[in-house]
Amino acid sequence: MSEDGARWRIAADPDTVQRDLSRLVLTIVELVRQLVERQCVRRMDAGNLTDEQVEALGVTLMRLEEAMGDLCERFELTPADLNLDLGPLGTLLPTE
Repeated sequence: MSEDGARWRIAADPDTVQRDLSRLVLTIVELVRQLVERQCVRRMDAGNLTDEQVEALGVTLMRLEEAMGDLCERFELTPADLNLDLGPLGTLLPTE
C-alpha cells in the first residue's frame, strides 16, 4: 500500500474506543435534539400547537437536555466535545 493509503487508516486506541464511540453517538443525538427543538419553536411561533402541546414539548425537551448532560458527564465529555469540526465547512453544531 502506498504512503497515501496509510494516511486513511484508522488508528483505533483500545483504551479510548468506548469514549470515542460514545462521543460520536452523543453528537448525532445532540444534532437531532437541536433540530427537533428548532422545529418545535417554529411550530410554536406559527401558532400550530395548543398550550398543552407546548407544555408537553417543553418538559420533554428539558428532560432530553438533562439526559444529554448526564450522559456527557458519564463519558467525561463536554458539549464542546460533541461539536465536530468539519474543516472548511465549520462545525457540525451551531455555536451559541
